[in-house]
Amino acid sequence: MSERYRTFREFYPFYLTEHVNPVSRRLHVVGTSLVIGALIAGIATADWSWYVGAPLIGYGFAWVGHFFFEKNTPATFKYPAFSLMGDFRLWFETVTLQRKF
Repeated sequence: MSERYRTFREFYPFYLTEHVNPVSRRLHVVGTSLVIGALIAGIATADWSWYVGAPLIGYGFAWVGHFFFEKNTPATFKYPAFSLMGDFRLWFETVTLQRKF
């Protein structure tokens, strides 16, 4: 990961190479779905604890995927914004059946 990505368009192909393991991808999709649910719950209940829990849930699922299945370091550490964008794009592509679950 020595190359420095300046745009998300440049970064996303790299992001996909870091998520080739199907279990890892599934963990990312489940984690992102739970994050979305937590954010909705936070809005619905006006309870701030959902907002605190959302990143813990999302990163928890994603990092299990990286450390135990991909055997790589999450791109979040070097590209936090692009990585988060990648998580939501991967989620969207999966739930709209553009990418295999």
